[in-house]
Amino acid sequence: MLDRYKPMNPSHWNGRIDSLENFSAYRWHQWVQPLDLRDDLSAFSPKSGFAFLGFKCDEGIRRNGGRQGASKGPDSIRKELANLPCYFTEDITLFDAGDILCEDNNLEESQHQLAQAVNQMLALNLFPIVLGGGHELAYGHYNGILKSVKKRKNYPKIGIFNFDAHFDLRPYPDGGSSGTMFKQIADENTKEDLPFSYFCAGLQKHSNTIQLFKTADALGTDYLLASEMIQDDHWHIVEKVEGFINRNEYLYLTVCSDVFSTAFAPGVSAAQPLGIDPELAIKVIKLLLRSGKVLSFDIAEVSPRFDLDHTTASLARVIIFSLVNTLCESWQKIQWHAY
Repeated sequence: MLDRYKPMNPSHWNGRIDSLENFSAYRWHQWVQPLDLRDDLSAFSPKSGFAFLGFKCDEGIRRNGGRQGASKGPDSIRKELANLPCYFTEDITLFDAGDILCEDNNLEESQHQLAQAVNQMLALNLFPIVLGGGHELAYGHYNGILKSVKKRKNYPKIGIFNFDAHFDLRPYPDGGSSGTMFKQIADENTKEDLPFSYFCAGLQKHSNTIQLFKTADALGTDYLLASEMIQDDHWHIVEKVEGFINRNEYLYLTVCSDVFSTAFAPGVSAAQPLGIDPELAIKVIKLLLRSGKVLSFDIAEVSPRFDLDHTTASLARVIIFSLVNTLCESWQKIQWHAY
């Protein structure tokens, strides 16, 4: 039961209109349709498409001692997405599936309902794009993917690729937060005899304790420091990422906006003056997407409260634009080869 769910607010999807008939002049706000996950969707049969889902929650950030404000991130991102041009064909559908809320500090229930919603969107043959909200959304998002994939395979190997300045592998004796999600996933996978495959790109040494590096090593975590990504030959990065892709059957792609330099992403919970360049991140994202293994995506911790000139939300827009176009190109190639 999705009692923390709120359907799409149409007011977030408006903007410039260049034509009412010519699809090549359309913008996303003209193409997005509402999708209410509480409806009977048994007859729902969309063409290839995407579904946006907001996770309006600051509770994980609050528990983690961070700067709150990301609960308003989904609406800020939507407003930036609205005027994007439609570079895909008319057989691609865009849906806004509304939001999961957390208004009573019960993070665990909101994460549980996020998992339900993601599983439901995957069952509808849609590619979920979850808009944060705190990065604690990763726990619910992963569990939704796992539930979906386990319908096909009992012991799937799902690789988690995380762009983040932090490992988010902290212990959680007092409950989960925006700094514990991947340790929670690792522990639950161990109990269920499932592999834990995790890659963290963009790490900052000054933001992670020695113990966190020890925990990451004990769990077999792959990682790239931000300094490596800034200074190293890009072929080294490609080699490491491709190795991770090849070791997994499915991929879950998640971005914490604090991985980027404050020049590009000032509106985050934990700002990073020496974060990575978004152009490099987008190149890696495209490499992951072209593998055909990525099932779902999210971008977290966009906080309008600290976002000068909507810079961080605008960056989220560019990343999502690149993701949608890359996947559409890949789907078209698959369809072409099928004939």
